[in-house]
Amino acid sequence: MKGTTIALDHWQGREAAALIQDGHLEDLLIDTDLPRPGTIYRGIADRPVKGQGGMFLRTPDGNAFLRQVKGLKPGQPLLVQVTGYAELGKAIPVTQRLLFKSRYAIVTPGAPGINVSRRIKDDDIREMVKEAAHEGLAEAPLPDEAGLILRSCCAEASPEDITEDVIAMCQLAANVLADTGTEAEILSEGDGPHAQAWREWTDPAHIAAQDGSFEHHEVLDMIDAAMRPHVPLAGGYSMIIEPTSALVAVDINTGGDTSFSAGLKANLAALKDLPRQLRLRGLGGQIIVDPAPCPKKDRKQLEGSLRAALKRESTETILAGWTQLGLMEIQRKRDRVSLKSLLKSAGK
Repeated sequence: MKGTTIALDHWQGREAAALIQDGHLEDLLIDTDLPRPGTIYRGIADRPVKGQGGMFLRTPDGNAFLRQVKGLKPGQPLLVQVTGYAELGKAIPVTQRLLFKSRYAIVTPGAPGINVSRRIKDDDIREMVKEAAHEGLAEAPLPDEAGLILRSCCAEASPEDITEDVIAMCQLAANVLADTGTEAEILSEGDGPHAQAWREWTDPAHIAAQDGSFEHHEVLDMIDAAMRPHVPLAGGYSMIIEPTSALVAVDINTGGDTSFSAGLKANLAALKDLPRQLRLRGLGGQIIVDPAPCPKKDRKQLEGSLRAALKRESTETILAGWTQLGLMEIQRKRDRVSLKSLLKSAGK
C-alpha cells in the first residue's frame, strides 16, 4: 500500500494513533494511565535532594522531581511541565521551562522573539506566515518575556489556520502564566494520542478516523509484530530487541549469509531500522547493541548510518560510543511507555 495514512482508533481500550507509510508502521501513539508529557502543574516544593541539586514537588498526580533548582523553599508554589514518563516507582520528571505547543505555533515563555522555522526557505511564504502570526498577536498578545516559534508545517497551512493557532496558544499561555494559586493543581492537560498525531504528523496523509480503522489498515498485526523480540531485515538478516530492568539489549545477526561483508551489511540494515523499532516499542534509557562481527575500521560507517537514521527522530537519542568488548552504547530519552507495560496493565 503506497502513500501515508494516519489511523485514529483505540487499542486495548486506550486511545491510539498510528502513522503508516507505504504499508509499514512508522509511528505509534498509545494513551496511558500516567500523566501525559506536556501537562502543566502548579507544583508545591516539598523537599530538596542533597547531592543531586534537585527538589521533590507535590502534584495532584503524586511526587514530581525537578532538577537543577536554586532558591526554592519547601511550600513554595511553582509552574512545571511534565517532560516524559517516570520509571516504575520513581517521581514524575518535570521542568520549569514551559512550552505551549500546537501544530503551527509554539509559545516560549522566557525566550522572547518571533522566529520562523528555517525549513521554510521561500521568502514569500515566510512573509505570509509572519503576517498571519501578527494578526493573531493583535487579538491575543504574547505574555511578557515570551516568544513565538512558527513551525515548518506553516508553509502548507492557510493564513487563517496559523492565526487561529497563534491565538489559541497565546491565550492558553497567558491564562497559565497568570496563575496565582497556592495549592497543587493541574493547569493544562497534555495532549492525547489523537491530538498529538494532529500536532506532530504534519506531512500530507489520508486520515482514517472511523472505528475499526486499526483493523482495516492491519495496524493490529503490525503492533503484534512490534511486540515480538525478533525483527526480520532485508537480505535475510535480523536483530533481537529485548528490554531488561537495566537496559535494552539489541543483538544483530547475519542469518545464513557467510560472505566476507555479511557483518557490515547486517549492521547497516539493523541500525537504519533501529530508531523506528525503539519508537514503536516505546523503549528508552540505556541501549546496548551487539553488532554482527565486522572489522573495527567499519565502526565510523556504522556510526554514520545510525546518526543519519536519528536525524528524523524527535526523541533525544545520543550515541555514547563503544565499549572495550565492541558493543555500541546508546542513550535515549524515556518519552514513552513500553508496549509490553501497556499490555500488562490491560490485563493481558
